[in-house]
Amino acid sequence: MAGRVFLIDGTAMAYRAHFAFERAGLTDAAGRPTGAAFGFLRQLQRVLRQERPTHLAVAFDGPEKTFRHERYPDYKATRDKTPDDLVAQIPDIEALVKALNLPFLVEAGWEADDLIGALAIKAAAAGHEVFIVTADKDFAQLVDDRIRMASFPKGADALDLIGPSEVEEKWGVPPDRIRDLLALMGDASDNVPGVPGVGPKTAVKLIHEHGGLEDVLGAADGMPASKLRDRLIDHAEDARLSYELVTIGDAAPVPEGLEPLSVGEPDLDALREVLTRLEFHAIIDEYDLGGGEAADSSAWACIDSDEQLRELVARLEACGDAGFAFDTEATSADAHTAEIVGASFSWADGEAAYVPFNAAPCLMGGRDALIETLRGPLENAAIPKCAQNGKYDVTLLAQTCGIDVTPLTFDTMVAHYVLHPTGRRHGLDAMALEVLSVQKIPTTDVIGKGKAQVTMAEVAIPVVAEYACEDADVTWRLRGIFEHQLDESGNRALFETLEMPLVPVLTTMEHNGIRLLPAPLAALSKEAGQSLEGLTDEIHRIAGHDFNIASTQQLQVVLYEELKVHEECGFKPRKTKTGFSTDATALDAMAEHPLCAALLEHRGLAKLKSTYLDPLPLLIKERTGRLHTSFSQVSAATGRLASSDPNLQNIPIRTEMGARIREAFVAEDGWRLLSADYSQVELRVMAHLSGDEQLCTFFAEGADIHVRTAALVGGVDPGDVTPEMRSRAKAVNFGLIYGMGAQRLARDWDMSVKEAKAFIERYFETFPAVRVWLDRTVEQAREHLFVETIMGRRREIPEIAGKDPRARAFAENAAVNTPVQGSAADIIKRAMIDLHASMAEAGVKSRLLLQVHDELLLEAPPEEEEQMEAMVVAAMQNAADLAVPLTVDTGWGAHWREAH
Repeated sequence: MAGRVFLIDGTAMAYRAHFAFERAGLTDAAGRPTGAAFGFLRQLQRVLRQERPTHLAVAFDGPEKTFRHERYPDYKATRDKTPDDLVAQIPDIEALVKALNLPFLVEAGWEADDLIGALAIKAAAAGHEVFIVTADKDFAQLVDDRIRMASFPKGADALDLIGPSEVEEKWGVPPDRIRDLLALMGDASDNVPGVPGVGPKTAVKLIHEHGGLEDVLGAADGMPASKLRDRLIDHAEDARLSYELVTIGDAAPVPEGLEPLSVGEPDLDALREVLTRLEFHAIIDEYDLGGGEAADSSAWACIDSDEQLRELVARLEACGDAGFAFDTEATSADAHTAEIVGASFSWADGEAAYVPFNAAPCLMGGRDALIETLRGPLENAAIPKCAQNGKYDVTLLAQTCGIDVTPLTFDTMVAHYVLHPTGRRHGLDAMALEVLSVQKIPTTDVIGKGKAQVTMAEVAIPVVAEYACEDADVTWRLRGIFEHQLDESGNRALFETLEMPLVPVLTTMEHNGIRLLPAPLAALSKEAGQSLEGLTDEIHRIAGHDFNIASTQQLQVVLYEELKVHEECGFKPRKTKTGFSTDATALDAMAEHPLCAALLEHRGLAKLKSTYLDPLPLLIKERTGRLHTSFSQVSAATGRLASSDPNLQNIPIRTEMGARIREAFVAEDGWRLLSADYSQVELRVMAHLSGDEQLCTFFAEGADIHVRTAALVGGVDPGDVTPEMRSRAKAVNFGLIYGMGAQRLARDWDMSVKEAKAFIERYFETFPAVRVWLDRTVEQAREHLFVETIMGRRREIPEIAGKDPRARAFAENAAVNTPVQGSAADIIKRAMIDLHASMAEAGVKSRLLLQVHDELLLEAPPEEEEQMEAMVVAAMQNAADLAVPLTVDTGWGAHWREAH
């Protein structure tokens, strides 16, 4: 009976798994990497479960040199060294394969390709179906009616099978010509030489015209004189050598017959041991092995009686200093409009309980009694609370239940961000997979998606209970791991003294919101619409005909073919996949032409209309009558806060329309807005870090830093500095923080690169300690692979020691701007925390509303104005002890524009 034989290129699969999970940083509790082993096992499980093989083997390259190295010492010489993290996991992968009772094949002097080739040829000859699981094109030479290649395309669930017709479609030649193709074109990944200058298209053409390799080489003498003819003649032996190197035969020592490859039952004891050691708890559950630390749903409870609820509350009250984790379920992801559906709690690994708010009849005889029962442990200041993205849960409980959660001492999302600030995966599902190897229940499995999506209130209570208990359980378990990692990494102080104390500040600000007047924005939107129509007519007039301004293709034709604007402006456009670029950079470079100037104005106005003028009034909450943005402290590697839904940090302030938008943001009736803005805080941080005497003196004297810089660099008196000179000095002062070089300065300020280089050189002669600090910072980052802010925020930048020049350049810029930007971000966070505490202590009515980069915006009643201005300035000026003073500019107004 014919079998289904699956032969897996283990080396290739391990590499793929390693790089797929590298950024996730999957490790065990001790910090040992486990991502490659986890990804490898998941891929292997997909083959076993979806394809139902009767026989299977996993082959790996041996560490020793092969016969190919003897024939060609430079074989694979250009390959990077196998990553240390992957090398460390090969024994784990071997243990997993063997625990599944599958053969793990490796032979000294042979590659995985040879072992797979020998098995495939013999199995096919015996009448079996063979599937080689790999994406390596070398194996295409073996494909025939019984042997096929199989791989998992990115994002696909099923294997992509490649037979003879697919080989020809993909590579241009049939399987029996793949070796000829590779011999001619070579293979850079294996350093197989081939014929220089012959790429895939040329190789395919030669094979179609002449036949196999020897036919091509034999025909070379008769070809017309050309570089190709000369190369085929001069490198004929290289091509023949390449043919040998890429050939996969059946000579490798492999098991006789297919019996040793039969797929049997896993060795459960061995599998339990290795999965437990690797801490793959979710997979332990899948195999029903037990003994792991994964959350056991049998220990999760759905509270369905008053007695059970009282027992739960008593258990939570008894947690003491250990505290508990909690989570909420609601009808919306917007805490300002959502209704609570239930709350879950966890106090030990694997133990959790869910309290539904929508049970019928309601627990405790009614909603009010239910809330009062839960209020005790949630508001007990002696019991620490833990949550994931706790701002949401705290806000929801406050707004829907009047419960003031006290204290929230640990947020797993914030902790993971502090540990991994350059990552973007701080959600609970991602962390559960990364840290616990737990594949959580997807939210869409509970509420559906698309048009079929419902709210949590419409889902059966037992289904919600399982989902909610898992959330609380995972949060609790992550807390224990992150506590340990914060201590080991030295990030405990930053987490406890800056990031966690900031959470209630941001929660309060989000709760406060800000008042927005819809009428002025509606008027502005109408005005903007009329202006856009006028600009469209002007653009069409200049072009000489109507066209779709939003169509990149049509705009390319107008700019580069019809009007040839680039030639008129002396601009060399950048080529994209669809033609010459029409992005903002290209239009800026040609802005002297009226068409490009009009296009830029049109785009800017259209963005303001679609981003602010039209949507902002629709985001005013009915419950409060105010606009509530969401602040994220886990979005930027430098530590800066981000604003979303809506983003109020990017409203332009230097344009007239942007300024008029700010007029719609107003104080409560009878109150005024207070804007407090740090003056050049990042430059002051750079002065502090570099210790440059001249720069520090300027700030100590309260001088205009840009005027004084321009005067010194230009060799003139401060009174003779022109606005243009000041602007250039300002560009360099700030540009150094962002890695600006001479080319950027030249482009922005219409200078030659030579002039820009001279300007920057004079700048560093004026402030020599700044250059020393910049160089030293980059060098220390290269040595330690991380940088730190003044307050100890650490950002790892391993790319600074990498081989990729572009990634290395980016890392060098990050090494410089992170200590500056990050320290500035930490300073205003400290100011916000201190200000929030001072306001609470003073019992003022005033409210902290927004943080926009270096600015804080508040509203205050008339009787508190003097007190609040003094309080804000004190908090901001005393937020850090720098070598230069922190200066704060303040302003009052009925609306944001007037205050700022």
